Amino acid sequence: MVDVSGKATTAREARAQAVVRMAKGTLAAIYADGVAKGDVLAVARVAGIQAAKRTSEFIPLCHPLALTKVGIEFAPDGDDALTIEAVCKVAGPTGVEMEALTAAAVAALTVYDMCKAHDRGMTVENLGLVAKSGGKSGAWTRAPASAGRGEP
Repeated sequence: MVDVSGKATTAREARAQAVVRMAKGTLAAIYADGVAKGDVLAVARVAGIQAAKRTSEFIPLCHPLALTKVGIEFAPDGDDALTIEAVCKVAGPTGVEMEALTAAAVAALTVYDMCKAHDRGMTVENLGLVAKSGGKSGAWTRAPASAGRGEP
């Protein structure tokens, strides 16, 4: 692991996003509590939070962090996709980008698992960092898709 003992403790935040594309009926079933396994969004939220807290166990060389916040939000994107946004915060010497990405990815995979009996053709798309703040490098925000990659 990288030695971060000499880095300043600062407030850090990262936002990551993933999209689960699915059949229209699958998204409708999620919002109508019509999925046999239960409340898809509640289970996916808890899974994402648990994953963020355990990121250093999944990603080699990732520092274990004492997270101060993990939030997972869901929003329909049209009638055939679900956007998942994860936000993680910490006061520490290293960033929380990996925790936010892990939370979004695991929440998306949980949606797939909960709904696969409805729709095995679902895909997880566009997993990526949306924004980060804090630390020596400061703030970064992804540029709109039409403009290409975000500026460092």
